[in-house]
Amino acid sequence: MEVREFSLLNEKGQSYSLMDIKEHALLTSPSGLGYGYTDEYQRLGYSFISNLRAIEQGSITGTLNFLEYDNYKNFVNFIEQSDKLRFSYTVPYLEGEKTYYRDIQLTTVDKTEKQPNGIISEGVTFACLSLWYSSTIAYYTMQGGDNEMRWNFTWDPRFSNYSVRSLTYINDGHVDAPIELEIDSNVQNPKLQLYVEGQLWQEVPFTITIGNYEKLLYGTKEDDFYLLKEEADGTKVNIFDLDVVSLDNDNVLRIPKGKSCELRILADNDISKATITIYTYYKAI
Repeated sequence: MEVREFSLLNEKGQSYSLMDIKEHALLTSPSGLGYGYTDEYQRLGYSFISNLRAIEQGSITGTLNFLEYDNYKNFVNFIEQSDKLRFSYTVPYLEGEKTYYRDIQLTTVDKTEKQPNGIISEGVTFACLSLWYSSTIAYYTMQGGDNEMRWNFTWDPRFSNYSVRSLTYINDGHVDAPIELEIDSNVQNPKLQLYVEGQLWQEVPFTITIGNYEKLLYGTKEDDFYLLKEEADGTKVNIFDLDVVSLDNDNVLRIPKGKSCELRILADNDISKATITIYTYYKAI
């Protein structure tokens, strides 16, 4: 029988299993995996009207079980040597497993003593910094061979030149979906267009030339909006305060939920390589 799985991930790509009591830790009695709202109501006669409805921050709690004190120390070291943490939750649906993530911070972890059964069992609480989310990545490259295209979307074949790329997507999440865009080398004045139900919804033009071995980096997460140029030596420069985008324009592109959408990448010349990541957020999974 398939079971759900938990682990911690950090910004270095390292993971810490919460399913391995021998080498790491086993999380039992997890709680806080759902969601709730804070509501305020105004009375109108014998009726009540909601005038404030906000989703609660939430926290994930449970018991961490260790075989050795060394494992407890290793857990603390993993937390303290990480700048960013994600809680990974793999759900065994009927149609197959799917993994979701949630940005978190450690709030508390207890430290007592071994139980009579020889297990160190300590309460733990993680504060949630985001909703649950999954990410889907679309790659495009003009290089020939078996790996010419790799994506989880459909690139629209009606565009015969490489200066326009298009993908279709339906956001099945619970809020608008932010994106991250990376465009490589020799691109002049790239532009993003979002079509919703066949109509142009939003356009974000970038007045810039990306040279050899340079990249345009753009992200629209709520807590991590950025517009950067990565130089050939790897240095990243904030270009949002330059004359790259109009401050009168809506430059934060997010894909609305539950609608048929098309995202286009355009430029004055060929787009030889680009990567788009779409983050789909869920209040509960």
